[in-house]
Amino acid sequence: MRVTRVANAPVSFGVFELADAPPPLSADQMVRALADAGYAGIDLGPIGYLGTGEDLVARLDGLLLAGGWADLRYSDAVEFEKGLAALDATLDVFAAAPAGPEHLAPRPTLGCSGSPARFARPGGNAPGLAAGDWPGYASRVQIAADRCRERGFEPAFHHHLGTYVETPEDVERLLELTDVQLCLDTGHLLLAGGDPVTALRDWSDRVGHVHVKDGDTAILGQALADGVDLRELMGRGGFAPLGEGELDLPGVVRALDEIDYQGWIIIEQDTLPGRRSVERNIADQAANREKLRELGL
Repeated sequence: MRVTRVANAPVSFGVFELADAPPPLSADQMVRALADAGYAGIDLGPIGYLGTGEDLVARLDGLLLAGGWADLRYSDAVEFEKGLAALDATLDVFAAAPAGPEHLAPRPTLGCSGSPARFARPGGNAPGLAAGDWPGYASRVQIAADRCRERGFEPAFHHHLGTYVETPEDVERLLELTDVQLCLDTGHLLLAGGDPVTALRDWSDRVGHVHVKDGDTAILGQALADGVDLRELMGRGGFAPLGEGELDLPGVVRALDEIDYQGWIIIEQDTLPGRRSVERNIADQAANREKLRELGL
């Protein structure tokens, strides 16, 4: 029997960093819109957006916290150490979140701060880590994973366009060098040349968290031709509404059933503030939820 739950995330509404600009919609508006659309949970977004402690519990009003991004510079030992305080702060928020079933506890999503070259040419179109840099990089990922576990949370590493773990080959190397679980993101993998359905099967014993996202390789191709970066790719709609890109969504759902995945499924449609109206974003996320409902989730 399926026991997965479906969540959404602030990035679907253009909320990435509170320092960028005032959020396009309030946290209360977002939570209400997602609850109305039938979502069971939400990702944290930038710390403070949804509140902390009792404010967070009150704002979620029945929704569960599915996870949250923790960004660290694994490629630089000094900067990595400096960033651990931010990871601890994220875990503090998780510890105060509403309690849910153990298998649906919020998952720290370990993200990489990125590669400037790959951010400029996303999709596996710029060099990644040198072979000699992988052991140090992976050891710092392992340190972060163990730090989460010491606090009672099981993390998942998020491969991502524009970073040092971008391509399927990068993911394979990270899995080989660490014991961290994977946050498999279908859209980022698709635009980095991977097959999400195959990846779910091949990495089934390491998939601990799933982000369902569509991708449009034609928009990626035009972005590369125009010389624009990952941020502009998102603004142009490189991550399309479900069913409007090239993701084999029915195949993804079948694969999740085959591997008996029982965790959170988080729908994301990364966009930039101001590029889509709040009304359109709300409608898109309701439609995205319906796409999975039609497939039995």
